[in-house]
Amino acid sequence: MPTVRPFLSILACLPAGLALAQPLPVDQFPAAAMSFLNAELPQMEAAVAARDRDYFEAAMGRTLDFSDGWGFKTRANPALARYSGCTEALSDFTIVGLCRLMPKADACEPGLAPRFDGNLKRCRDLAAGRP
Repeated sequence: MPTVRPFLSILACLPAGLALAQPLPVDQFPAAAMSFLNAELPQMEAAVAARDRDYFEAAMGRTLDFSDGWGFKTRANPALARYSGCTEALSDFTIVGLCRLMPKADACEPGLAPRFDGNLKRCRDLAAGRP
């Protein structure tokens, strides 16, 4: 049975791997969202200053990956409804940056940046444990 041994060691690793793949508790979403945004926002500022549109395509992909991992954007996750400040901040941040590059674009409504700032503040408060 020497050929079975490698498969047994692989099978032994499966439960540990499956445990890692399980979703995080929903109450950790605001902290995870702020961690993501805190990493992205300085990069966005640099991209705006450099007039680098390529950043935004990559940032949108990272945002969609993050969002999909938490179950919003591509499917509904009702457990995140109480964190709408975070979900909306994540949804709007790349658009807000692009609007700083191209203020005349169709998506660039006057209330977008202030709404983003308000949602970002609400998300920060939630991540800090303030309702």
